[in-house]
Amino acid sequence: MEKPASGLPSAGTPTLGIEEEFLLCDPQTGRLSLRNSEVAEAGRELGITLQLELSRCQVETATSIGTHIRDLRDQLCESRAVTADAAARVGCQLIAVGTPFYDPPIDAVTPESRYQRMAGLYGALSDGVMCGCHIHVGVDDRERAVQIINHLRPWLPTLLALTANSPISSGRDTGYASWRYVLFGRWPSSGPPPYFESAQHYEAAVSAMLETGVILDPHMVYWDVRVSDHLPTVEIRISDVPATVEETITLATLVHALVVTANAAIATGETAPAVDQDLLRAACWRAARDGLEGKSLDVKGVRLVTAHQAVRHLLEHVAPALAALGELEQVTASLDTIFDLGNGAIVQRRELARRAQVADVIDECARRTFEGCRP
Repeated sequence: MEKPASGLPSAGTPTLGIEEEFLLCDPQTGRLSLRNSEVAEAGRELGITLQLELSRCQVETATSIGTHIRDLRDQLCESRAVTADAAARVGCQLIAVGTPFYDPPIDAVTPESRYQRMAGLYGALSDGVMCGCHIHVGVDDRERAVQIINHLRPWLPTLLALTANSPISSGRDTGYASWRYVLFGRWPSSGPPPYFESAQHYEAAVSAMLETGVILDPHMVYWDVRVSDHLPTVEIRISDVPATVEETITLATLVHALVVTANAAIATGETAPAVDQDLLRAACWRAARDGLEGKSLDVKGVRLVTAHQAVRHLLEHVAPALAALGELEQVTASLDTIFDLGNGAIVQRRELARRAQVADVIDECARRTFEGCRP
């Protein structure tokens, strides 16, 4: 296969798919609205398929499979706009945030058999409501998929800091840019994955969790990046659902470029750095706390840098892949905008400080959820 000057493949670009989870709220009170089945039905009438999540106050959208972010840009915009319309038709407000602003009501689990089993076995863990963004990148060989996961591990904290969008919970600032990530860490199969020597090593870890009852099924492997249990993809799932569609597009493009870069490294025999698991977990905690406003733990150099520096290092790492994809200029401009205006967590805190009312923050988040999207 011929390669361009960047050293990246000129063909065989991996496929890309994006899933986003959203909250449903009462537009008058800001409290969670347990009407996901009604919203899904309204969505069907509008021509969109919405998935029900663990809680009745959540819905999930999914794009089709594309080979480039350009294939999915319009879909992401349309799905947010149409889903917001479906929610409004049944008296709900659609919001792209990582955690609800107020505590969820008791017994909010979606009445599907799997979710009910989870509620029975995991108790109060099932009461938590968390909305993430999952990026699927096509990898049809599981051995290579596991190697790609190893190459992605050092960049997980940076992706989390960039998309942090859940600082407010129970009506107050939690002190964390991504409270969702902290809450999600209570599940026994969550967090950054270990460094795996092979696909067999990966499968053995999953089998051990299944055999010991830590998880009900392979879909409960909640690592921040995993091999999909039902698709030929690597799934990156560390991020809060981004506040705006443009931030989702930026995240997905960076992840796509990370996988392309990892593929190129694997092709040359480059081994991924075996970052210490405890250090990586600490770096993810730091990213959840500070987001884009503070420090980031550089797991390769074992030193603190600013979060902005960490994002710039990520951009430098994937710049050849972004150039090959024709997205370097766009992603650079998008990151500059995020640095200037703030990501979801920064905007929420700014709005709360300016108006001092959580209701105003909710309204602003609802507006930004489909900002720039077609009606």
